[in-house]
Amino acid sequence: MRHTGPLPSVALALLLTISAGFPGLSNLGKTPPTLQFYAATELKSGENGHYFVTVSINNTNVQAVVDTGASAVALSYEDAEKVGLHPHSLNFDVPVFTANGQVKAARAKLDRVEIDNVRVDDVDAMVLPEGALNGTLLGMSFLSKLSSFKSENGVLTLKN
Repeated sequence: MRHTGPLPSVALALLLTISAGFPGLSNLGKTPPTLQFYAATELKSGENGHYFVTVSINNTNVQAVVDTGASAVALSYEDAEKVGLHPHSLNFDVPVFTANGQVKAARAKLDRVEIDNVRVDDVDAMVLPEGALNGTLLGMSFLSKLSSFKSENGVLTLKN
C-alpha cells in the first residue's frame, strides 16, 4: 500500500534529524568543549581596613593580607619555607622596596594560590629575606590573574 498524504510525524522528525545531522555526531573526532566554572569569594575588611585571609599556597595554609598596592605576591622567608619553596636555596638578587627600606628578594613561582574556591595557578612571587617581612602579601601578580576583583563597602570580592 502506498502512502500519498503527509508523512507521519515520526518519519518527518527522522527525516529532519538526518538532514540536520545527528546531535552530538557532528563533534566526533574534535576536541570536546570544555566547561569553565567561575568561582567567587567575599572578604570582609578588618577594623583597620585591611583584608586578612587564610590562603592556601601550594596546598599549605598561611595567613596573608590582600594588598592591591603590592606589585607581586610577597612571602616572608618563614612562609616560603612552610609552603615548600626552600628559601635557603633561592637567589636573593632582586632589589625591592618595603616599608622598612630596600632589601634583596628572590623570585619564585607558586603552583597554586587559593582562597576559598577561588584558585589561580602559576603565580609569580617574591620571597623576602629572613626577618624582612611578617606574613605574606597577596599583590597584583595574584589579583591580575583573576577575572575581576572589587572593593566596595568594606567587602573585597574576588572572581575567577
